[in-house]
Parts: sequence; structure tokens; C-alpha cells
Amino acid sequence: MKKIYASFMGVMLVVLTSFVMAQEHKTQVLVLIHSDHGGTYELAKEIVKGVERSGKVQAVVKLVKKSPDPKLIGLAVATVEELPNYDGIAFGSPVYFGNISTGMSEFLAKTVDLWSKHALEGIPATVFMSAGSGAGKELALQSFWNTLAVHGMILVPTGIQGNDKIDKSIPQGNTVLGTTSLASLPNTQRPSKSERYLAELQGMNFAKVASGLVGIRNGKTLNEIGKITDLDNEQSVNNRLKEKHIVLPKVPQPAGNYQPYVRAGNLVFINQVALKDGKIFKPGKLGMEVSEQEVKEATEITMLNVLSVLNDAVGGDLNRVKRCVQLTGIFNTEDRYSKHADLMNVASNLAVTIFGDNGKHARATFGASSLPINSSVEIQAIFEID
Repeated sequence: MKKIYASFMGVMLVVLTSFVMAQEHKTQVLVLIHSDHGGTYELAKEIVKGVERSGKVQAVVKLVKKSPDPKLIGLAVATVEELPNYDGIAFGSPVYFGNISTGMSEFLAKTVDLWSKHALEGIPATVFMSAGSGAGKELALQSFWNTLAVHGMILVPTGIQGNDKIDKSIPQGNTVLGTTSLASLPNTQRPSKSERYLAELQGMNFAKVASGLVGIRNGKTLNEIGKITDLDNEQSVNNRLKEKHIVLPKVPQPAGNYQPYVRAGNLVFINQVALKDGKIFKPGKLGMEVSEQEVKEATEITMLNVLSVLNDAVGGDLNRVKRCVQLTGIFNTEDRYSKHADLMNVASNLAVTIFGDNGKHARATFGASSLPINSSVEIQAIFEID
């Protein structure tokens, strides 16, 4: 019985842990509105319904300023400082003469400090508006987008989703930039049934985007409940170069009728020697003119030349390198020398330092009685890129 009880408690602990972690990582969306007479708030409620439909995202409606409207009295007023805490923000406002409302504009004017700190960059945003007669609604939506784009937010439009199912016998607030409600048209309840439908669809789509991006801003992605994969393991190769203080030289220019690299399909082929500042570094034969340490230094210089050419081949984005396939080291040595592998380890280690596991490669190493321009080393490399 004790073993059964212990097993049962173990299962319950796993379930409870998974539940807690699921709650902890639930996506949070702010629906931030200014509403004069409740029209924008009515749309906001439909946005919330769509956002929360999957059960995986939570939404909260807040105002940019207090409202005397009885419908809005119970809503909290948002602070500028809390905006970066959300995984997505849906902005709602009445249309004021082809622009966002004064209340919303005043609130956004207070976000200068967030802008200077890049605090909203990468947060998804979507927009909806109560448009009165409908005149100027696209202008107003565009002005909203302009402001959010300056913050570097990821703008999520509505496109033409849902347009095939709305009532086209009356004017509707369907735009590709965001849902609107034509609030002042007579003899029609607003938001209309179609406008509410479009707003709910907008919320559903926005929830998917916000959930998909929720971990990326923090450098993490939620693969499954209770399992987190750290994206820092896939950090930018360029950042890794900076951290390791590795500076790539200028691409060496060909000394004959050939190219620094050739791409065949997804493979890049590169050959380089120990050229530094236009001259061969420590030229000569190992054991005669140069020592093992000097050849190791020349090997590092040669590999940096290889990487410089590779960087040119991928347009300056080394993250496009899928793997180092093959390195071949050729060394200018005496006949009886046999420690070529030790010399080539310098190049191999550099490849792994920069590309991680993708830098691990097949390798060949051998000696030669002479090399071009009396270089002590030559490296042939093959890389796979996207």
C-alpha cells in the first residue's frame, strides 16, 4: 500500500507541477481602450472573447483615463509603466477626425521613456476603433499603426478574414488594418452582429500570434507544458564572435584566375593560406624556418581567412551556416614530421567555438614538401549553408 500511495503521490505531484507551470506561462494580453460612449468598449468585449476562446490566453480590459460612463466605471486605468509586462496589446479608440482620440493620444504621448528604452519592441499589437460615420476610419487606423511602429511593436492586421461571412446588405466596419464599428449610423444596432464577429475573429488571430511570440522576447520558447528550451544555445554567431573577441579579417583577394569561394548547391568550397595584411605570416617550413607555435598561429590566421570568405559567401550572416562539413589541413613540413593533427586542432577548435555543434566536421590532415607563396599552412574547407 505504501508503494501504491507513493506512486499515486508522485503522479499527482507531476500533474500539479504541470498545471502550475501552465498557469505561470499563460499568455497575457492587455486590451487598452479609450471609450467616449461605450462603442469602443463593446468592441473590446468581443476582442476579449476571441482572445480567450482557446483557454490558453488571458485578457484584461483597461482604460487610458477614467470615464464617467456607467458602463466603464468599474474598469481599471492602465499605467504606462505596466505596458511591457504584457505579451500582446490590443489598442481600441474612437475615431477623431481621421485620427486616434485625444485621450489615447495623450496616453501614448507618455510612452517616450518606454520608446527610449526599447521596452515595447517585439510585443505584438493590434488595433480596433469605433468609427462614427465611418469617414476617415482607415486614416485613423493608419495613424495608430504609425505610432506603434515607432515603438517597434509587431503589428498584427486583420486582413480579409471573416469578410465572406458578414452581412453586406448594410455598411460594416471591416478593414484590413483592424475592425471598426460605424457607431453613428441610424436604425442599426452598433456594433452590428457582423462587426462583433469580425472583432472576435481579430481577437482569436491576435491570441495565436501573441502565444507564438510569448517566449521569444525572453529568449525562451515553451515547447510543451513543463518543458522549456533555452534559445540562448542558438545565439547569434555574430554575437558569439564579439563575446570571444574574434575579429574577421578582410577577405583575401585572389592571386590568380580563381574565386575566393565557389558555391555548388548548398555547399561552399574555400581554400586559404596564412595571409595577413597582404603578406604571408611567418613563411617557411616547419622545423627549419618556423616553429610549431608559429605554425599554430599561422593556422589560426588561415582559418580566420576561411571564415572571412565564408562570411562574404553568406552576405554577412553567419547564422545561415548549417554546418562545417569538412576541413583539410596541409602543412609545409619535413618528411619525418608526424604531429599534423595537433597543428590542425587550432582550426577545428575555432570552428566549434564559433558554430557550436554545427562546427564539428570531418577532417583530413597531411604534410607537403612545399606550399604556395611559402606559406606554412593551407586549409581547404567545405560548409553547408541555407
